[in-house]
Amino acid sequence: MKKLLYPVLFGVLFISCKKAEVTEFKLAFSKIAATDTLLKDDSISIRGLAIDGSKAWYGANGGKYGWVSLAGETDFNGVAAHDTLLPEFRAIAQTKSHVFILNVASPALLFKISKDGKFTKTVYTESGEKVFYDCMKFYNDMEGIAMGDPQNGCLSIITTKDGGETWQKRDCTGLPPVAEGEAAFAASNTNIIIRGDKTWIVSGGKKSRVFYSEDKGKTWEVFDTSIIQGGEMTGIFSADFYDETIGFAGGGNYEKPELNTGNKILTTDGGKTWETVGEGKGPGYISCVQFVPGSNGSGLFTVGRNGVFYSYDRGVNWKKLSDATNLNTLQFADEKTVIAAGQKVIVRFKLE
Repeated sequence: MKKLLYPVLFGVLFISCKKAEVTEFKLAFSKIAATDTLLKDDSISIRGLAIDGSKAWYGANGGKYGWVSLAGETDFNGVAAHDTLLPEFRAIAQTKSHVFILNVASPALLFKISKDGKFTKTVYTESGEKVFYDCMKFYNDMEGIAMGDPQNGCLSIITTKDGGETWQKRDCTGLPPVAEGEAAFAASNTNIIIRGDKTWIVSGGKKSRVFYSEDKGKTWEVFDTSIIQGGEMTGIFSADFYDETIGFAGGGNYEKPELNTGNKILTTDGGKTWETVGEGKGPGYISCVQFVPGSNGSGLFTVGRNGVFYSYDRGVNWKKLSDATNLNTLQFADEKTVIAAGQKVIVRFKLE
């Protein structure tokens, strides 16, 4: 027995040492070196962005949509209306040839727009007291998904398999039931995250969870989170996954934007479990969070009502990069270029 004891002890120590290993985090940048205003409109409010090469497409209030050029070319702006209604577009997605914009509230109006801006078509409509769509994404050029607030006890899910030409609404059969007071926030078009065939949808409100599908929405699981929840304006407002395992979600309490505890959570197992990070550090309310490309899942960039923040170590520590509090959403154009939009503006941050 004694002869066996030493190898066993050595094995335990070896395993313990392996578990104690810590990822080495490196600072990718330390400041915003330059800020360019790409669009200024005192009447515009933007919560949806999509980067398409040298263009940044947006959907906005008042039926407004369009693109700003990232290469100094001519911008484009249009208006999509329904009779006399000017929708508020907060969800946006794209395929190789088209951009899709979807509004909040009823009636839901989903427009398909050719990327040359010459063709616009309404491809889905839905009316009802509880109709309110939050986010839309595509898996590929043919298959897409949009989600909205609950109806009939489950999240509203519509899907397309023909490049966005037609959309079908899922009934609640096969969809997980929502909890009382559980919904979603149309804050930045980042409620849905897609990596390959895998889909994550985040909810908020009195219950804030992660809905997960590994087969493009055919079957679903639901995972609890440790983010602050319980009130109508609490929970996850935005999430991102660096790959199929490392994910981050942020939000908090919209009515207490300075609160920076319980509002930042991290997963390293594909969303099954979440840990609270950065307690009392960095941003309070987070409207949008995105992983920094090429950061090995360690860099995070956020906008919200407390300013612009960056973390190089998966949300443990934070650095404030800008006092801008009017930005709702962001997308990376490349590893050192961020396009952000919100109230009255679209801006470009050059990082250094």
